[in-house]
Amino acid sequence: MSPDDARPDGRQRAGSGSPYEPTIGFSRAVRDGDHVYVAGTAPVWPDGEVDPDHAAQARRCWEIALEALRDLGGDVADVVRTRQYLTPHADPAAVGAVHGEVFGVVRPASTMLVVAALLDPRWVVEVEVDALVRRDSPPRT
Repeated sequence: MSPDDARPDGRQRAGSGSPYEPTIGFSRAVRDGDHVYVAGTAPVWPDGEVDPDHAAQARRCWEIALEALRDLGGDVADVVRTRQYLTPHADPAAVGAVHGEVFGVVRPASTMLVVAALLDPRWVVEVEVDALVRRDSPPRT
């Protein structure tokens, strides 16, 4: 991933290569000033595969989301809010344990929701991240 060119208003975007980004018209993450918003992130590997293990799906989601955050100058310590969307078939204990591994020291505000379904029936978890990144943290190049 790498940040897109900055817009005249200073807003920056990062992509992840998801095929949905250009067709649906969204960015993996957007930085506007000190705020970074990472879009709903699913557990897809570059080859399109999805691990059936629920904890592995959660780890993959956080890996993609945090890479986008780093591309825009942030890091896990800058995360102030997370959201985890789980299908009724997901194992909330396994998914929650991964959240604890990733954010145990940071302890952001967090919400875990059960939703009827996600875009791909193989997915049991999808995540979002909001971060506050001080202006002196430039995007990665």
